[in-house]
Amino acid sequence: MTWSTYGSFLVFAVLLVLMPGPDFAVITKNTLAGGRRRGSWSAAGVASSNAVQGLAAAAGLGALVTRAQPVFQAIKWAGIAYLAYLGVQALRSALAGLYPDSVSPGAASGWRQGFLSNITNPKVLVFYLAVLPQFLGPDAPLGALLALALSHAALSLMYLLLVVLGMARARRVLTRRGVRRALDAATATALLGFSAKLATD
Repeated sequence: MTWSTYGSFLVFAVLLVLMPGPDFAVITKNTLAGGRRRGSWSAAGVASSNAVQGLAAAAGLGALVTRAQPVFQAIKWAGIAYLAYLGVQALRSALAGLYPDSVSPGAASGWRQGFLSNITNPKVLVFYLAVLPQFLGPDAPLGALLALALSHAALSLMYLLLVVLGMARARRVLTRRGVRRALDAATATALLGFSAKLATD
């Protein structure tokens, strides 16, 4: 792998990371609910999942999962159900409009939601299986695949932490009851939309 190839991949990965998706919605939900700490742990959960899926793809496990259609479909539908569950939670929160003045940081909950929303997204695994080899060729060494996979996970983490930082600074405004209800409704719409889109793909 040349530096030029690596640079091209980084440009592509940055563009991919900047596209809003289920991870962004989950980060928004957790930062609003628990502040910067919970949002940061949620971002760490997403990055951990990216690293796990990247390592699995590099080791050849991802290809086995995609070939075993029952397993792949089980992961897909688990992801659909989990996104729908988070979407319904956000929708109920928007309809109720009841927000306690103080909330538990919920670090473990934030990490778990970030990890599960990403690990059950089959598009992430397909990205590692289909896109990475395009930059390296079919006989790429394991080390090169790992470098690209972990670089993508690191870029994702950095971007999501910046999102958390920005939201945490604006949290005083964003957590006003009317604004929070609108954001919860928007988050619910996004999560349910991603769930429906994943189901129809």
